[in-house]
Amino acid sequence: MISVVGHTAIDHLFRVPDLPGRHNSTYIMDHKVYFGGGAANIAAGIATLGEKCQLISSVGGDFPGSDYDRWLRDLGVEQDFAVVEGARTATAYVFTDDAGDQETFFEWGASTAFASAEAPALDFVHMATADPDFNVRVAEKSTFASFDPGQDLLCYTPDQLEIILANIEILFSNNHEMDRMCDMLGLERAALIASVPMVVTTRGAEGSMLYMEGEEYPVPAVRVEAVDPTGAGDGYRAGFLTAFWKGYAPLDCCRAGAVVSSFVVEQVGTQTNLPDWDRMLGRYRKVFGEPGQIIA
Repeated sequence: MISVVGHTAIDHLFRVPDLPGRHNSTYIMDHKVYFGGGAANIAAGIATLGEKCQLISSVGGDFPGSDYDRWLRDLGVEQDFAVVEGARTATAYVFTDDAGDQETFFEWGASTAFASAEAPALDFVHMATADPDFNVRVAEKSTFASFDPGQDLLCYTPDQLEIILANIEILFSNNHEMDRMCDMLGLERAALIASVPMVVTTRGAEGSMLYMEGEEYPVPAVRVEAVDPTGAGDGYRAGFLTAFWKGYAPLDCCRAGAVVSSFVVEQVGTQTNLPDWDRMLGRYRKVFGEPGQIIA
């Protein structure tokens, strides 16, 4: 089973003509509410792709019995949730402009309970956005771990980041997060990449890059008519981790991630257009050809 640690959140997605900048304002053209949270998005993606998935998260008293609760249960996501009565489930406020640029404001809400939670020992875990100290303890106890700092990177100390990097097998990041980690640790990018067995860096419309054993492998983005970029990275991780769990080679896993990501951006909402494995494979074959043989 794939375990995913991190936020379950409610997404408020806003469309604006432009991001106004400091001391300026703009108007909202559209506002919709969706299910979200980086870890929950990944778990939902894995479950939709047909693999067993456990989501370790913290939610507010507003969550049990909610539409979101029922949605995850219907997908087959195994919930290992701390329910914090009197707190609100984490909420993300995401503003996207006509150019596709975004700004996000995140209210932790019940997710603050991660700080005092007991960290489980897990066989195969992906650590998404969550409390840094909790992720440190999960990484130290895990058998196989991947890590995605996401927007919570600003909450980490260099020491916490160093411990996690020393205890993971796969690091996911985008270009901005990679640069920020290098600054925090005083490392050149090549040195940071060399410190982890496998690194996957997503680059938006430019695709992604796999770094492994001193080599780098570019993976193109899958071209679709993109409606909203929110959740594309989470979809990528869901596709990658599912393929990796099935035993596909890392490059094929990156391609699977790119394909799942392409489905996500075709509709508004991070969990609105997740593909099952057959849908994913159909598009994969059209873009990349037949995937390689399972190697494990």
